[in-house]
Amino acid sequence: MKLGMTPAMISLVALTLVALTWVTGAPGFAQRVTEPADQSAPAPIYQVTVVERTAKAINYQYRSGPTKIDFRGTVLLSHAKGEATVESRQGRTSIDAKLEGLTSPQRFGSEYLTYVLWAVTPEGRPHNIGELIPSSSDKARIEVTTDLKSFALIVTAEPYSAVRQPGDVVVAENDVRPDTVGAIEPVIAKYELLPRGTYTWHVPANLGPAPVNAPSVSTHEYDALIELYQAQNAVWIAHNAKADRFAADTLARAKQLLADAQRLHDQKGDYRRVIDLAREASQTAEDARLVAERREQSERIRTAVAIASTLNAQLSSAEQAKQEAQQHAQQAQAEARAAQMRTEAAIAARNQAEAQAQHAREQAAQAQVAAEQSNVRAAQDQQSLAEARKHELRASLITDLSGVLPTLDTGRGLVATVPDRAFRGAMIDNSFIDQVGQIAAILARHPDLHAAVQGYSDTASGQALSQERAGAVRRALIENGVPGSSVSAVGLGDSRPVVSNRTPQGRLQNRRVEIVIAGDSIGWLPLWDKSYTLTGSTAPGNR
Repeated sequence: MKLGMTPAMISLVALTLVALTWVTGAPGFAQRVTEPADQSAPAPIYQVTVVERTAKAINYQYRSGPTKIDFRGTVLLSHAKGEATVESRQGRTSIDAKLEGLTSPQRFGSEYLTYVLWAVTPEGRPHNIGELIPSSSDKARIEVTTDLKSFALIVTAEPYSAVRQPGDVVVAENDVRPDTVGAIEPVIAKYELLPRGTYTWHVPANLGPAPVNAPSVSTHEYDALIELYQAQNAVWIAHNAKADRFAADTLARAKQLLADAQRLHDQKGDYRRVIDLAREASQTAEDARLVAERREQSERIRTAVAIASTLNAQLSSAEQAKQEAQQHAQQAQAEARAAQMRTEAAIAARNQAEAQAQHAREQAAQAQVAAEQSNVRAAQDQQSLAEARKHELRASLITDLSGVLPTLDTGRGLVATVPDRAFRGAMIDNSFIDQVGQIAAILARHPDLHAAVQGYSDTASGQALSQERAGAVRRALIENGVPGSSVSAVGLGDSRPVVSNRTPQGRLQNRRVEIVIAGDSIGWLPLWDKSYTLTGSTAPGNR
């Protein structure tokens, strides 16, 4: 099968890739991926919305042996189907999913370049658990693990694989099979309640149609170009989210990684290195987008605090008005007592004074209510400000750590990864001593934070080596100024692989040491995490 790649397609990631084909051994054809020159006349992109759809979340916690579920297409991709084998094991849940009918995601809009498999908890929290890459026959398979026990599975079309929350183009969802009735504990997670994705940007309207009869590219060239397209999508979406203002350093790093990938591609370098750099650029750009979103929110909170200060000033004026009203009331009462010894005309004047006093008391009461309401709003604003400061510190630490080692923002904390190439056996290679020292310097500035050093291997026999490597990183952190009481180390062997061990590259990624940094001063939720509305339900067969 043959796919043609046109210069216009390569020069701008948002152009349609419907005509893109690959052929093993075909001569490569490439041109630098460039930023669009004119964004002053944007054309709206095509968007599709799924309304009032639900997916059944299944509790696999108490299952023994594998459980099968089906996939069915939504109204957006009704011919899509598939199945998955899910097995709950000690410490993790394995998922082996197979889907077919995954046609080009660009049918939903030119910015959509890939498919992503999501696990959605009963509380409505989404987790990106892997990218689905269809073959030439529109089939895809993925084998992943997750620490979740109860979740629904959905598939969405996305502009790049590193997204942290699903967009609204949901193309498939899990479906309970007849043979699983009575062996599931589902609730209904309404994923239409999840925030709609913000992964969009506008394409210049004057690009024109893509040329036909384009040159062919090899399989490796096709894979590299797709990753470059996703990385450029990620960079521009982050830019559109004001990352150039609120997360300039992280966005600059993402752009540099993308430029490095493009340069290596132009020089016909190792396609695997091109893919690695492009994926790292996508991930860094997504981090920049999230940091920018949080910092923009912090700026809005600071504005709210300023408004609260104004309200406090108004409260002081209200207190003064209350005191003046009380003085007027006392004066009116004195005049009323004097009026009792006067004529009927004086009695009428006294009645009028009492009416004025009542009105003044009502004004004072209203002022008191306003003051109490203002105090409540001020307390709420102070709490929001405290949370914003935690978010800002967390975002700052992500930026600092990412400048030294690859860093992810997770539910466990900020995870900085020391790769396998950083070690010679169980010892840290001299070329990585400075990086570990920089991480220690960052931690030393925040003595309230704790670092859990976790060593991993790609085999069960690597347990001892993972423990020794974790201990070596802990000693290096302590030698560079981190208190010993703030650092722990443990070897976890092959208990938590990040990718499949079926390839040398996958095993290389699984041999790593993670420095998990956590503490109350940076909060206990990732920047991308938030709570969603629960909707409970009982599945047929469990009533």
